[in-house]
Amino acid sequence: MIFPRSRSTLLGAGALALSLAVGGTVGWDTPDGAAAPPVASSSDGATTSKHAAFAATFKHKYAEVRGVRMHYVTGGKGPALVLLHGWPQTWYEWRKIMPALAEHHTVYALDLPGLGDSKGSPESFDKKTLARYVHELLRDRIGLDDFDLVAHDLGAGVGAQYASRYPREVNSYVHMDYPLPGRELPAARYRTFSWHMAFNSQRAIPEKLVDDREDVRAYITAFATQVAHGGTAFGGTRTKPPFTREETDEYARTYSRPDALHAGFELYRTLDEDERDNIAAAPTDTPTLLLTATGSLAATRPTLTPMLRNVTRAAEIPKSGHWLAEENPRAVTREILAFTRR
Repeated sequence: MIFPRSRSTLLGAGALALSLAVGGTVGWDTPDGAAAPPVASSSDGATTSKHAAFAATFKHKYAEVRGVRMHYVTGGKGPALVLLHGWPQTWYEWRKIMPALAEHHTVYALDLPGLGDSKGSPESFDKKTLARYVHELLRDRIGLDDFDLVAHDLGAGVGAQYASRYPREVNSYVHMDYPLPGRELPAARYRTFSWHMAFNSQRAIPEKLVDDREDVRAYITAFATQVAHGGTAFGGTRTKPPFTREETDEYARTYSRPDALHAGFELYRTLDEDERDNIAAAPTDTPTLLLTATGSLAATRPTLTPMLRNVTRAAEIPKSGHWLAEENPRAVTREILAFTRR
Protein backbone atom coordinates (compact mmCIF):
# COMPACT_ATOMS: atom_id res chain seq x y z
CA MET A 1 0.00 0.00 0.00
CA ILE A 2 1.63 3.20 -1.13
CA PHE A 3 1.32 6.51 0.65
CA PRO A 4 1.61 8.85 -2.34
CA ARG A 5 3.08 12.33 -2.03
CA SER A 6 0.08 13.74 -3.87
CA ARG A 7 -3.45 12.56 -4.52
CA SER A 8 -4.32 10.81 -7.75
CA THR A 9 -7.62 11.29 -9.53
CA LEU A 10 -10.10 8.45 -9.70
CA LEU A 11 -9.80 6.70 -13.05
CA GLY A 12 -12.94 6.28 -15.08
CA ALA A 13 -14.36 2.88 -15.91
CA GLY A 14 -12.87 3.10 -19.37
CA ALA A 15 -9.41 2.83 -17.87
CA LEU A 16 -10.12 -0.82 -17.13
CA ALA A 17 -10.29 -1.49 -20.84
CA LEU A 18 -6.64 -0.54 -21.33
CA SER A 19 -5.08 -2.22 -24.32
CA LEU A 20 -1.87 -3.63 -22.93
CA ALA A 21 0.45 -6.03 -24.72
CA VAL A 22 0.99 -8.39 -21.84
CA GLY A 23 0.77 -11.66 -23.73
CA GLY A 24 -0.83 -14.98 -22.87
CA THR A 25 -1.14 -17.10 -19.80
CA VAL A 26 1.24 -19.44 -18.06
CA GLY A 27 -0.10 -22.86 -17.23
CA TRP A 28 0.95 -23.48 -13.63
CA ASP A 29 -0.77 -25.03 -10.68
CA THR A 30 0.31 -25.76 -7.13
CA PRO A 31 0.27 -29.48 -6.38
CA ASP A 32 1.27 -30.93 -3.03
CA GLY A 33 4.76 -31.40 -4.35
CA ALA A 34 7.77 -29.43 -5.49
CA ALA A 35 7.24 -25.72 -5.98
CA ALA A 36 8.74 -23.67 -8.77
CA PRO A 37 7.91 -20.16 -9.93
CA PRO A 38 6.18 -20.07 -13.32
CA VAL A 39 8.55 -19.27 -16.14
CA ALA A 40 8.26 -19.02 -19.87
CA SER A 41 9.73 -21.79 -21.99
CA SER A 42 13.43 -21.12 -22.29
CA SER A 43 16.59 -22.79 -23.50
CA ASP A 44 18.60 -20.70 -21.06
CA GLY A 45 20.41 -23.27 -18.95
CA ALA A 46 21.05 -20.77 -16.16
CA THR A 47 17.33 -19.96 -15.90
CA THR A 48 16.38 -23.63 -15.88
CA SER A 49 18.97 -24.38 -13.20
CA LYS A 50 17.81 -21.46 -11.08
CA HIS A 51 14.21 -22.63 -10.97
CA ALA A 52 15.19 -26.25 -10.51
CA ALA A 53 17.07 -25.17 -7.39
CA PHE A 54 13.98 -23.31 -6.16
CA ALA A 55 11.87 -26.41 -6.71
CA ALA A 56 14.35 -28.54 -4.81
CA THR A 57 14.21 -26.24 -1.77
CA PHE A 58 10.54 -25.21 -1.53
CA LYS A 59 7.37 -27.28 -1.29
CA HIS A 60 3.70 -26.40 -1.58
CA LYS A 61 1.58 -27.43 1.38
CA TYR A 62 -2.03 -27.01 2.50
CA ALA A 63 -3.91 -27.04 5.78
CA GLU A 64 -7.56 -26.63 6.76
CA VAL A 65 -8.35 -23.70 9.06
CA ARG A 66 -11.98 -22.95 9.98
CA GLY A 67 -13.23 -24.25 6.65
CA VAL A 68 -10.56 -22.46 4.61
CA ARG A 69 -7.96 -24.53 2.78
CA MET A 70 -4.85 -22.45 3.31
CA HIS A 71 -1.88 -22.71 0.97
CA TYR A 72 1.73 -21.97 1.84
CA VAL A 73 5.18 -22.58 0.40
CA THR A 74 7.96 -23.67 2.74
CA GLY A 75 11.62 -24.59 2.69
CA GLY A 76 15.03 -23.88 4.18
CA LYS A 77 16.73 -24.47 7.51
CA GLY A 78 16.94 -22.47 10.70
CA PRO A 79 14.57 -20.36 12.82
CA ALA A 80 11.10 -19.95 11.34
CA LEU A 81 10.39 -16.89 9.18
CA VAL A 82 6.82 -16.17 8.03
CA LEU A 83 6.00 -14.01 4.98
CA LEU A 84 2.59 -12.36 4.37
CA HIS A 85 1.78 -10.86 0.96
CA GLY A 86 -0.20 -7.81 -0.12
CA TRP A 87 -2.63 -6.95 -2.95
CA PRO A 88 -2.85 -7.81 -5.82
CA GLN A 89 -0.21 -10.40 -5.02
CA THR A 90 0.25 -13.83 -3.45
CA TRP A 91 3.08 -15.79 -1.82
CA TYR A 92 4.78 -15.38 -5.22
CA GLU A 93 5.80 -11.78 -4.44
CA TRP A 94 8.56 -13.21 -2.23
CA ARG A 95 10.04 -15.57 -4.82
CA LYS A 96 13.16 -13.45 -5.49
CA ILE A 97 14.22 -13.28 -1.83
CA MET A 98 13.09 -16.69 -0.55
CA PRO A 99 16.26 -18.63 -1.58
CA ALA A 100 18.57 -16.23 0.27
CA LEU A 101 16.29 -16.17 3.33
CA ALA A 102 16.13 -19.97 3.31
CA GLU A 103 19.91 -20.17 3.83
CA HIS A 104 19.31 -18.85 7.36
CA HIS A 105 15.62 -19.57 8.08
CA THR A 106 12.89 -22.11 7.54
CA VAL A 107 10.67 -19.94 5.36
CA TYR A 108 6.86 -20.06 5.29
CA ALA A 109 5.34 -17.91 2.52
CA LEU A 110 1.57 -17.89 3.00
CA ASP A 111 -1.40 -17.17 0.78
CA LEU A 112 -3.83 -15.21 2.94
CA PRO A 113 -7.27 -16.78 3.49
CA GLY A 114 -9.32 -16.67 0.30
CA LEU A 115 -6.42 -15.36 -1.79
CA GLY A 116 -3.82 -16.95 -4.04
CA ASP A 117 -4.24 -20.71 -3.93
CA SER A 118 -5.98 -20.62 -0.56
CA LYS A 119 -9.62 -21.63 -1.09
CA GLY A 120 -12.71 -20.78 0.92
CA SER A 121 -14.05 -17.67 2.58
CA PRO A 122 -13.04 -16.52 6.09
CA GLU A 123 -15.58 -14.98 8.42
CA SER A 124 -14.41 -11.49 7.45
CA PHE A 125 -11.55 -9.84 5.61
CA ASP A 126 -10.79 -7.36 8.37
CA LYS A 127 -7.15 -7.79 9.32
CA LYS A 128 -7.82 -8.85 12.91
CA THR A 129 -9.91 -11.78 11.69
CA LEU A 130 -7.33 -12.76 9.08
CA ALA A 131 -4.63 -12.67 11.79
CA ARG A 132 -6.65 -15.24 13.72
CA TYR A 133 -6.71 -17.58 10.70
CA VAL A 134 -2.97 -17.14 10.21
CA HIS A 135 -2.42 -17.81 13.91
CA GLU A 136 -4.34 -21.08 13.80
CA LEU A 137 -2.41 -22.16 10.71
CA LEU A 138 0.98 -21.38 12.23
CA ARG A 139 0.36 -22.57 15.78
CA ASP A 140 -2.19 -25.36 15.46
CA ARG A 141 -1.49 -26.81 12.01
CA ILE A 142 2.21 -26.16 11.42
CA GLY A 143 3.19 -26.16 15.11
CA LEU A 144 5.24 -22.96 15.34
CA ASP A 145 5.72 -21.56 18.84
CA ASP A 146 7.71 -18.50 17.76
CA PHE A 147 9.06 -16.99 14.56
CA ASP A 148 10.12 -13.81 12.79
CA LEU A 149 7.31 -12.19 10.80
CA VAL A 150 7.58 -10.17 7.57
CA ALA A 151 4.52 -8.57 5.98
CA HIS A 152 3.86 -6.24 3.06
CA ASP A 153 1.01 -3.93 2.05
CA LEU A 154 -2.42 -5.09 3.29
CA GLY A 155 -0.70 -8.22 4.57
CA ALA A 156 1.12 -5.85 6.92
CA GLY A 157 -2.28 -4.88 8.27
CA VAL A 158 -2.60 -8.55 9.21
CA GLY A 159 0.99 -8.62 10.47
CA ALA A 160 0.51 -5.65 12.79
CA GLN A 161 -2.62 -7.20 14.26
CA TYR A 162 -0.75 -10.49 14.71
CA ALA A 163 2.12 -8.80 16.55
CA SER A 164 -0.37 -7.03 18.81
CA ARG A 165 -2.56 -10.05 19.55
CA TYR A 166 0.15 -12.72 19.85
CA PRO A 167 3.30 -10.85 20.94
CA ARG A 168 4.94 -13.86 22.61
CA GLU A 169 5.04 -15.68 19.27
CA VAL A 170 6.65 -12.91 17.21
CA ASN A 171 10.38 -12.58 17.86
CA SER A 172 10.69 -9.66 15.43
CA TYR A 173 8.42 -7.98 12.92
CA VAL A 174 9.23 -6.41 9.53
CA HIS A 175 6.47 -4.06 8.34
CA MET A 176 6.72 -3.16 4.66
CA ASP A 177 5.16 -0.14 2.93
CA TYR A 178 1.75 0.04 4.60
CA PRO A 179 0.41 3.00 6.59
CA LEU A 180 -1.90 1.67 9.31
CA PRO A 181 -5.49 2.95 9.43
CA GLY A 182 -6.15 4.42 12.87
CA ARG A 183 -6.30 7.72 14.72
CA GLU A 184 -3.43 9.15 12.69
CA LEU A 185 -5.00 8.04 9.42
CA PRO A 186 -8.79 7.42 9.44
CA ALA A 187 -10.06 5.00 6.81
CA ALA A 188 -12.17 7.70 5.14
CA ARG A 189 -9.08 9.85 4.57
CA TYR A 190 -7.06 6.77 3.61
CA ARG A 191 -9.31 6.23 0.60
CA THR A 192 -8.62 9.72 -0.74
CA PHE A 193 -4.92 9.09 -1.31
CA SER A 194 -5.22 6.94 -4.42
CA TRP A 195 -7.89 6.14 -6.99
CA HIS A 196 -7.46 2.39 -6.46
CA MET A 197 -8.29 2.59 -2.76
CA ALA A 198 -11.56 4.37 -3.52
CA PHE A 199 -12.39 2.09 -6.48
CA ASN A 200 -11.60 -1.17 -4.68
CA SER A 201 -13.77 -0.14 -1.73
CA GLN A 202 -16.94 0.22 -3.81
CA ARG A 203 -19.62 -2.43 -3.35
CA ALA A 204 -20.08 -4.79 -6.33
CA ILE A 205 -18.81 -2.33 -8.95
CA PRO A 206 -15.19 -3.59 -9.10
CA GLU A 207 -16.31 -7.21 -9.60
CA LYS A 208 -18.60 -6.12 -12.46
CA LEU A 209 -15.94 -4.10 -14.27
CA VAL A 210 -12.95 -6.37 -13.67
CA ASP A 211 -14.77 -9.54 -14.61
CA ASP A 212 -12.41 -11.73 -16.65
CA ARG A 213 -8.74 -12.63 -16.86
CA GLU A 214 -7.93 -9.98 -19.46
CA ASP A 215 -9.44 -7.28 -17.24
CA VAL A 216 -7.52 -8.58 -14.23
CA ARG A 217 -4.28 -8.62 -16.22
CA ALA A 218 -4.88 -5.09 -17.54
CA TYR A 219 -5.71 -3.77 -14.06
CA ILE A 220 -2.66 -5.34 -12.44
CA THR A 221 -0.38 -4.11 -15.21
CA ALA A 222 -1.65 -0.52 -15.08
CA PHE A 223 -1.74 -0.32 -11.30
CA ALA A 224 1.67 -1.97 -10.81
CA THR A 225 3.23 0.51 -13.23
CA GLN A 226 1.75 3.53 -11.46
CA VAL A 227 3.08 2.56 -8.03
CA ALA A 228 6.48 1.28 -9.15
CA HIS A 229 9.62 3.38 -8.80
CA GLY A 230 9.24 6.42 -11.05
CA GLY A 231 5.51 5.81 -11.50
CA THR A 232 2.83 8.48 -11.53
CA ALA A 233 1.92 7.78 -7.88
CA PHE A 234 5.38 9.10 -7.00
CA GLY A 235 5.26 12.06 -9.37
CA GLY A 236 7.08 10.30 -12.22
CA THR A 237 6.28 9.41 -15.82
CA ARG A 238 7.06 5.70 -15.88
CA THR A 239 5.20 3.66 -18.50
CA LYS A 240 7.12 0.34 -18.38
CA PRO A 241 5.47 -2.30 -16.15
CA PRO A 242 7.66 -3.52 -13.27
CA PHE A 243 6.58 -7.13 -13.77
CA THR A 244 7.27 -9.39 -16.74
CA ARG A 245 4.43 -10.92 -18.72
CA GLU A 246 4.89 -14.22 -16.91
CA GLU A 247 4.91 -12.57 -13.49
CA THR A 248 1.73 -10.64 -14.25
CA ASP A 249 0.12 -13.80 -15.61
CA GLU A 250 0.78 -15.61 -12.34
CA TYR A 251 -1.01 -12.92 -10.33
CA ALA A 252 -3.82 -12.83 -12.91
CA ARG A 253 -4.13 -16.62 -12.68
CA THR A 254 -5.24 -16.50 -9.06
CA TYR A 255 -7.13 -13.17 -9.03
CA SER A 256 -9.15 -14.29 -12.06
CA ARG A 257 -11.02 -16.67 -9.77
CA PRO A 258 -14.22 -14.78 -8.85
CA ASP A 259 -13.90 -15.68 -5.17
CA ALA A 260 -10.26 -14.52 -5.00
CA LEU A 261 -11.06 -11.32 -6.93
CA HIS A 262 -13.89 -10.57 -4.48
CA ALA A 263 -11.62 -11.36 -1.51
CA GLY A 264 -9.03 -8.88 -2.75
CA PHE A 265 -11.57 -6.07 -2.92
CA GLU A 266 -12.90 -7.04 0.52
CA LEU A 267 -9.46 -6.21 1.94
CA TYR A 268 -10.25 -2.58 1.11
CA ARG A 269 -13.92 -2.63 2.07
CA THR A 270 -12.96 -3.56 5.64
CA LEU A 271 -10.60 -0.61 6.21
CA ASP A 272 -13.13 1.05 8.54
CA GLU A 273 -13.13 -2.07 10.73
CA ASP A 274 -9.34 -2.08 10.57
CA GLU A 275 -9.28 1.51 11.79
CA ARG A 276 -11.40 0.61 14.83
CA ASP A 277 -9.42 -2.56 15.53
CA ASN A 278 -6.07 -0.80 15.30
CA ILE A 279 -7.19 1.93 17.68
CA ALA A 280 -8.39 -0.71 20.15
CA ALA A 281 -5.33 -2.96 19.74
CA ALA A 282 -2.88 -3.43 22.58
CA PRO A 283 0.42 -1.68 21.77
CA THR A 284 3.28 -4.10 21.32
CA ASP A 285 6.98 -3.79 22.11
CA THR A 286 7.99 -6.40 19.53
CA PRO A 287 11.20 -5.20 17.81
CA THR A 288 10.01 -3.80 14.50
CA LEU A 289 11.74 -2.91 11.24
CA LEU A 290 9.86 -0.51 8.97
CA LEU A 291 10.69 -0.56 5.26
CA THR A 292 9.04 1.72 2.71
CA ALA A 293 9.27 2.84 -0.88
CA THR A 294 11.66 5.66 -1.65
CA GLY A 295 10.07 8.87 -0.39
CA SER A 296 7.35 7.28 1.77
CA LEU A 297 8.99 6.81 5.18
CA ALA A 298 8.19 10.16 6.81
CA ALA A 299 4.47 9.86 6.06
CA THR A 300 4.19 6.19 7.01
CA ARG A 301 6.03 5.98 10.33
CA PRO A 302 3.63 8.11 12.43
CA THR A 303 0.74 5.80 11.56
CA LEU A 304 2.58 2.81 13.07
CA THR A 305 3.95 4.05 16.36
CA PRO A 306 0.71 4.10 18.41
CA MET A 307 0.45 0.33 17.83
CA LEU A 308 4.04 -0.74 17.13
CA ARG A 309 5.98 1.09 19.85
CA ASN A 310 9.39 -0.44 19.26
CA VAL A 311 10.40 0.54 15.72
CA THR A 312 14.12 -0.03 16.16
CA ARG A 313 15.00 0.67 12.53
CA ALA A 314 13.20 2.44 9.70
CA ALA A 315 14.53 2.72 6.16
CA GLU A 316 13.51 3.49 2.61
CA ILE A 317 14.46 0.89 0.02
CA PRO A 318 16.60 2.62 -2.65
CA LYS A 319 15.24 2.86 -6.17
CA SER A 320 12.04 1.11 -5.19
CA GLY A 321 8.39 1.96 -5.44
CA HIS A 322 5.74 -0.07 -3.67
CA TRP A 323 6.95 -3.51 -4.84
CA LEU A 324 9.94 -3.63 -2.48
CA ALA A 325 10.85 -7.31 -2.60
CA GLU A 326 10.58 -7.39 -6.38
CA GLU A 327 12.05 -4.00 -7.33
CA ASN A 328 15.09 -4.21 -5.07
CA PRO A 329 15.30 -7.77 -3.69
CA ARG A 330 18.95 -7.45 -2.65
CA ALA A 331 18.30 -4.47 -0.41
CA VAL A 332 15.20 -6.08 1.12
CA THR A 333 17.03 -9.35 1.75
CA ARG A 334 19.93 -7.52 3.37
CA GLU A 335 17.59 -5.56 5.67
CA ILE A 336 15.58 -8.60 6.72
CA LEU A 337 18.57 -10.82 7.43
CA ALA A 338 20.41 -8.10 9.34
CA PHE A 339 17.31 -7.57 11.48
CA THR A 340 16.31 -11.19 12.10
CA ARG A 341 19.88 -12.39 12.76
CA ARG A 342 20.86 -9.57 15.14
